[in-house]
Amino acid sequence: MAKFELKLPKMGESVAEATITNWLKNIGDSISADEAVLEIATDKVDSEVPSEVSGTLTEILFQVNDVVKVGQTIAIIETEGGNAVAAPVAETVATPVAEVVKTVETAQAVAASADFKSSDKFFSPLVKNIANAEGVSLSELENIAGSGKDGRVTKEDILNYVKNRGNQPAAQSAAPVAASAPKATTPIATPVSVNGGDEIVEMDRMRKLISGYMVASVQTSAHVQSFIEVDVTNIVKWRDRVKNAFEKREGEKLTFTPIFMEAVAKALKDFPGMNISVDGEFIIKRKNINLGMAAALPNGNLIVPVIKNADQLNLVGMAKAVNDLGNRAKAGKLKPDDTQGGTYTVTNVGTFGSVFGTPIINQPQVGILALGAIRKVPAVIETPEGDFIGIRQKMFLSHSYDHRVVDGALGGSFVKRVADYLEAFDVNREY
Repeated sequence: MAKFELKLPKMGESVAEATITNWLKNIGDSISADEAVLEIATDKVDSEVPSEVSGTLTEILFQVNDVVKVGQTIAIIETEGGNAVAAPVAETVATPVAEVVKTVETAQAVAASADFKSSDKFFSPLVKNIANAEGVSLSELENIAGSGKDGRVTKEDILNYVKNRGNQPAAQSAAPVAASAPKATTPIATPVSVNGGDEIVEMDRMRKLISGYMVASVQTSAHVQSFIEVDVTNIVKWRDRVKNAFEKREGEKLTFTPIFMEAVAKALKDFPGMNISVDGEFIIKRKNINLGMAAALPNGNLIVPVIKNADQLNLVGMAKAVNDLGNRAKAGKLKPDDTQGGTYTVTNVGTFGSVFGTPIINQPQVGILALGAIRKVPAVIETPEGDFIGIRQKMFLSHSYDHRVVDGALGGSFVKRVADYLEAFDVNREY
């Protein structure tokens, strides 16, 4: 028999830790290679950790809600063969939270990791520990605009809040509470059906996060919208003509999304003022163009995977990236790094038949573009021989942007440039 150390795998360059949300296996359970052992959550996405070997789970070194660093041993699996790595037990019995929470060094903060249970929002143990150590009240914590996925408050968010809290009005701060003093919690009242026929269902964790994120975004950014109608007849004709050959040659379906993403990436290069983010009173000009692609999940929730360096992809590469991220989002197979680093977001509301929409900005970005449904409409067509009415394929582009840093001239010019690229689409182009 040999012991194998199951470690928290690397989940992307910018992901250093994760919170354990659920153990799928118990001590004594048999595990097959590639079988999921536990579920974890980062500030961006939830995922599973599979076993690399077959064997029996003999030790669980971290509990639900513990924060674990990438590379730390989280469980021991006993295998039949002799090739597994022996587990150095002396190195794995250390208190897991104490190793992770470098900003909180006191035992009181570690012991307080279970606080804030009355909140509907999800806070990682790391964030709760820092809040307790710094005397951040629940109301303060809930009002912090999180930069993590779905508005989740990250370690950097709360540290920045604590750092700048001295500049806030005194009434917004709470005095530190002694670790030994019990905290009063207000139970959440469950709605009662008046007629007895209504079904009352609590939001799942992701929906609570999305809800908090949407409210925080509207409170943070001054949302303004610009709308423009686009003639995409040439694009529709071209795609209808080449989609079968494209799929046969590339092994990928050609949807409209990569064509639109290509135009957005070009426009962002023309207007780098839209490829920025806001941090307090500072503007961060993003070097890379990373397009977020809002995707609906089977359960109705929303996630935004990111196409990295979208401006460097040709149409084939864009189609492969769009299909890969979309398929893995539906299957729940996205990695944490797949949802990080976005600099601008596109959402396709036309998928559900909407003509246009007013999307909410994906913080800390400053703009989001909604693609409306493509419709056949009568339109005036100008020719050298005169104007006439014809049937054209048209759609609306809806651009929401942050009026704190983006004025109407920039916001309107950007969406107009996207429209110009789409209407100038070359029907004779090669893919």
